[in-house]
Amino acid sequence: MQKNWPEWLVYTKFAVNSKAYLATKISLFMVNYERKSRMGADIRRKRKIEKATEFTERMKIVQKKVRIALK
Repeated sequence: MQKNWPEWLVYTKFAVNSKAYLATKISLFMVNYERKSRMGADIRRKRKIEKATEFTERMKIVQKKVRIALK
């Protein structure tokens, strides 16, 4: 019998929350934390850093889409 379920539940929760849903096209992680979830390999990747104003505008759009999808 498997006895390490709590260890696996952490990974399962991360996977479920990181998946974009059909209705909203957005992951629960994005809705809750206003950013994409990261896995170990993503942290080392070099990329352009988004300006705060661009981020704010993008999040307004994301939140509007979520509100519409949930109505």
